Amino acid sequence: MANPRLLIVDDEPLARQRLRDLVGDVGGYQVVGEAANGVEALTLLQQMTVDIVLLDIRMPVMDGIELSHHLRGLPQPPRLIFTTAYDHYAVQAFELNAIDYLLKPIRSERLATALAKAMPLQLVQAQALQPLQQTQGHLSIHERGRVLLVPIAEVLYLRAELKYVSVRTLEKTYLLEASLSQLEQTYAAQFVRIHRNALVARNAVAGFEKKRIAEGEDAGEAVWVALIKGLPETLVVSRRHQHVIKAT
Repeated sequence: MANPRLLIVDDEPLARQRLRDLVGDVGGYQVVGEAANGVEALTLLQQMTVDIVLLDIRMPVMDGIELSHHLRGLPQPPRLIFTTAYDHYAVQAFELNAIDYLLKPIRSERLATALAKAMPLQLVQAQALQPLQQTQGHLSIHERGRVLLVPIAEVLYLRAELKYVSVRTLEKTYLLEASLSQLEQTYAAQFVRIHRNALVARNAVAGFEKKRIAEGEDAGEAVWVALIKGLPETLVVSRRHQHVIKAT
């Protein structure tokens, strides 16, 4: 049987080298790559087979907690072992949910134990991490067998479309399997609801105007619409949410 394949994810080069050395001391495992943050790690995980990820928690661009959520989109999520220099409530949560952790400085005996009991990332475990993070910096878009990361800062609006939510950026529209209400709660600081089926990024609103709608449930009526920066299209503001116009 081939040795289990490991990916090391840590923003500090010395910490990554330290883990490489420790894995070598333990023996029986193969380090197949390194990444300095969650975005780099997800890219590598879609290009190679990895059995276990040694994952730092605090990193720039994308931290380990957010990456754990995006990994749910992979056909076969790797097993996770968190590494951290901070012994606080988050560590306790990982322990309670059977996701092991290594407290820095890491010792080879502790690493050997963690590697031996590393468990597959389960959906319930990833969901249990949600309260530990106020928001995620990216949306996971599943497209043709890949997981694409769309930065929240680039999203202009979110609109419910039957079973999906359309995610609009300046360049294109993506489809996301998600609840608009959940997205509203998660990104309340970045988006505001203007219709029962639409959230718009607060910094993407160029203004509001009255416009006669040619199609849809408001066809023929003169309604308020939101003007979106950089886009020719507009979004209808429902009567229930017209207070947003006054507040802007």
